[in-house]
Amino acid sequence: MPGWFKKVWYGLASLLSFSSFILIIVALVLPHWLSGKILCQTGVDLVNATDPELVKFIGDIYYGLFRGCKVRQCGLGGRESQFTIFPQLVKELNAGLHVMILLLLFLALALALVSMGFAILNMIQVPYKAVNGPGGICLWNVLAGGVVALAISSFMAAVRFHDLTERIANFQERLFRFVVVEEQYEESFWICVASASAHAANLVVVAISQIPLPEIKTKIEEATVTAEDILY
Repeated sequence: MPGWFKKVWYGLASLLSFSSFILIIVALVLPHWLSGKILCQTGVDLVNATDPELVKFIGDIYYGLFRGCKVRQCGLGGRESQFTIFPQLVKELNAGLHVMILLLLFLALALALVSMGFAILNMIQVPYKAVNGPGGICLWNVLAGGVVALAISSFMAAVRFHDLTERIANFQERLFRFVVVEEQYEESFWICVASASAHAANLVVVAISQIPLPEIKTKIEEATVTAEDILY
């Protein structure tokens, strides 16, 4: 059985892995990976709008990996519309990259559970095989954190190099063309960053658990036997 010191740190490692699992689920469910401002370029060109009038043609957009919302501003007031990524919109995007992001996050969910299981195993007993010990915990956390980081990087690449927001904004638009004027990452994106950070923190936790505690030695007094003791 591992000592209380290691049990505490392995328990913390299992909690961090479970929190990463929950964070990824929240990030998948919430449609707030990115938000932005979209300019109705067609409306601006029609009325030859100047800088003070551009605010009448700037709408809002936000979206996640499955759904989102767009507010069009084309000079006649805001018009809100909801949209879903699957099954139609994904055809307008880089479908392979988008599906890869989802697969990476689902894989990260499984790896987070595996790393939690390894931490619980080490908290209950000392594994016979080294691969199931602290090294195994570190391995699964490196894999889980790396997969989440790869998913985050892939999403950033879709936004930056594949004009993800502009493609979504112009989906099923026949009369108007929208241009993205501002973009910012939202809570779901940063939740994924926190998930990857939890696995990085686990590496530190496992390293701390391997610090040997100083042994407490009790001083044993040596009994002195005298001649008088022998007589009695």
